[in-house]
Amino acid sequence: MTARMSRVVLTAMVLLALGCGGAKSATATSSESPSEARLQLAEAPAGTAPAAAPGTATVTGYVGLQGTAPTGTKVKMEADPVCQQQHAGGLVDEAVLVRNGKLANVFVYVKEGLGGKSFPAPTTPATLDQRGCWYTPHVIGVQAGQPLELVNSDATLHNVNAKPTVNQPFNVAQPKQGMKTTKSFAKPEVMVKVKCNVHPWMHAYVGVVNHPFYAVTGEEGTFTLAGLPAGTYTIEAWHETLGTQTQSVTVGDGETKTVSFTFQSP
Repeated sequence: MTARMSRVVLTAMVLLALGCGGAKSATATSSESPSEARLQLAEAPAGTAPAAAPGTATVTGYVGLQGTAPTGTKVKMEADPVCQQQHAGGLVDEAVLVRNGKLANVFVYVKEGLGGKSFPAPTTPATLDQRGCWYTPHVIGVQAGQPLELVNSDATLHNVNAKPTVNQPFNVAQPKQGMKTTKSFAKPEVMVKVKCNVHPWMHAYVGVVNHPFYAVTGEEGTFTLAGLPAGTYTIEAWHETLGTQTQSVTVGDGETKTVSFTFQSP
């Protein structure tokens, strides 16, 4: 073998050895235990709390009304023909909506007990629609930081005037049918009133919390708060005219506890 060929072979052997060493280093890096890898990925930026793991506890129940249900006030829409012609039989105000003794439009949520647990806000927006010159839904819940999409489904001018006391207020005009505007609330606040200055009978309420454990009762008056971590909680039920009530409940992993509220008819 010539001296030139010897140098070529020696160089190739050195490069091969270095390559094998590099591959060995990469293998060592990727051989961390799954728990160590998850720990590195889960480290939160300085100053932020880690997101809480989903729980397996559930609090369910219903909200009732004791006494005679008040007669709803008929809504007058003569000021805007576009609104009036959509409701030939008229509409009744939803302030106290009762069916078989069960109360709708009650915002039920965990008021206390979650401690410092953090729950990332959903990126999917909640929707507050203006349809038939009426806010739908009448009561809605969102997480702080979650997008809230405001929609005008009517062929008439609306404006969405939010009047919070903790968050930044806003007043959005939507003169055209199909318009959409996205807003959000940065801080928890129960409740934020929303109204339309063009149509004074239009109003709605937004419950803003920093966790996903909330519900709004429907016509059956029921609610479910699922996915809770085990613990002791203060549950609050809010109604726009009847006030608030709270109850304490302790629930363990995999358990379901029932909590019911009864408001008095005004």
